[in-house]
Amino acid sequence: MSISRRLIIASGAALAAPFVHAQERPVLRFAWWGGASRHQSTLAALKVFEQRHGVRVKAEYMGFNGYLERLTTQIAGRSEPDVMQINWAWLAMFSKRGNGFTDLNGLTKDLALDQFTEDDLAYGRVQGKLNALPTSFSARVFLWNQTAFGRAGVKLPETWDELFATGPAFRAKLGDNAYPLDGELYDMILLSQSFIQQKHGTPFVDPARPHVAMSQAAALEWVQTYKRVVDSHVATPLPLRASLGGAEKPTEQQPDWVAGRWAGNYTWDSVIGLRGSTLAPGEKLALGAFPTLPGSKESGLFGRPTVMYTIGRNCKQPELAAKLMNFLLTDTEAARILGRTRGLPSAKNALAELQKAGGLPPLELAAHDQIQAQRDAGRLIRPAPLFEHARFQKFMREVFETVAYNKTTDAEAARRLVEEGNALLQRIH
Repeated sequence: MSISRRLIIASGAALAAPFVHAQERPVLRFAWWGGASRHQSTLAALKVFEQRHGVRVKAEYMGFNGYLERLTTQIAGRSEPDVMQINWAWLAMFSKRGNGFTDLNGLTKDLALDQFTEDDLAYGRVQGKLNALPTSFSARVFLWNQTAFGRAGVKLPETWDELFATGPAFRAKLGDNAYPLDGELYDMILLSQSFIQQKHGTPFVDPARPHVAMSQAAALEWVQTYKRVVDSHVATPLPLRASLGGAEKPTEQQPDWVAGRWAGNYTWDSVIGLRGSTLAPGEKLALGAFPTLPGSKESGLFGRPTVMYTIGRNCKQPELAAKLMNFLLTDTEAARILGRTRGLPSAKNALAELQKAGGLPPLELAAHDQIQAQRDAGRLIRPAPLFEHARFQKFMREVFETVAYNKTTDAEAARRLVEEGNALLQRIH
């Protein structure tokens, strides 16, 4: 063989070596949804993980629309990603008996579970199997435009009676187009449920079994409370929202919110930044007190993990997948990169890292502390996952839509919520 021939072969082998080495790197698939800031920060964090562990992470990301449908198809075809971002309620859809995802109890050496409270871990357990870990915890809070309330001459409400009185006061001072509170249909359903849970000591769905926990009388009062909030001009009516670009159009995109004519929002604490981002100059947001009936044992506050991470049942490298999950949730460098793109972290180290770095918005910290105080006091009861099951959500919204458009009686809506609700819970359980 000639010298030139040997040189060509040798140089070809040298060039091929790095390529072969790169191909041999383990590959993990990680799927999530979100917006641009979440995508950018997550991709940056994944690069750090890849460099540390000599692996390649295939990022599969998109907006929320279509994500559940894609994941459903992948899980049905046993081709789901190794690590997935999911909604807490999806555990009830994909892992009814705890077998739909990898049991994290077998991967504890790669997971810093001591970074989470027992309550955090309980949200990810299904029949004793640890299926998922939370990125953060989110619950409902009242956001008030303090400036708008000043124009109306109304103080920020602290009790239910004060809340119900804001509607007539706003209308009298600022006119028919001014409302103290805005929210989508689900927001108002949850607000009304909080009142009933405080008064009757029960949410709509029993957290321990697939059964409607409300009595017929409580369900009737739930419907009537929803109507009271709307009819007393406290909250924007559903038909009005529908006429202004869609019933589910986010509050921050509503011109009446931007201008301060709609002066409040009942929403997840994780979107405080979004809500405040579009307010006109001079309008100032404030966190409201959560109204509580005297003597109530439960706050009725609805809270659950913002999003969760889980490992696919068909994952071929569960230990490596657990390392990735642990990195994203608990690593301090990852915490700095990811910031608040999935809410204030549940993991102690990650939250402490963000607090140490400073710059956390005071309003978001105040909301976090308000929610945590309810959790610490045992007044935020873990809801039933089936309550946020997609099919159950659809049913519940349909019933309240008939109420919103005056297409049914209060009694008939309450009957449907109890009787048809029970039947549906049995089918999807």
